[in-house]
Amino acid sequence: MIVMLASIISFWTTQTRGRQYISIENLFTLMLLYLTMMIGFGLIYAWMEMNGYEAFVKSLGRTNGEFVHILHDSLYFSAITLLSVGYGDIIPIGTGRWIAMLEALLGYIIPAAFVARFVMDSNEK
Repeated sequence: MIVMLASIISFWTTQTRGRQYISIENLFTLMLLYLTMMIGFGLIYAWMEMNGYEAFVKSLGRTNGEFVHILHDSLYFSAITLLSVGYGDIIPIGTGRWIAMLEALLGYIIPAAFVARFVMDSNEK
C-alpha cells in the first residue's frame, strides 16, 4: 500500500522537462504507476484469499488453494478491475467488493490526473 501511495505522489511531484506534449517518459511513468497498482492490489487480494477472507469467487468454480493459482487469479482480477469494468468471470465478494471499488475508482482517476497534470504543465509555460 505504501508503494502504491508513493507512486501516486511521485506522479504529481516529478519535475517537467522542456516542452514535450507526449513523451516516452510520461508513458513509462503512467505504465509503471498502473503496474505498481495492479501488483499491489493483486497482492492484497491474494493475502486475503490465503488468510481465509474471501475477496472474490470465480464463476467457473473455486480458486485452487495453491499459492500460485491464487496469485494468478488475484493478479488477473486486479488487472481487469483496474483497467476495465471487468468480465464477470471473477466476482468480488465481501470486503473484496470495497477494495475492488477503490481500485476501479483509482483506475478511472489516473488517466484524468494524467491529463490534468499535462494541462497544468502546459499552462505554466
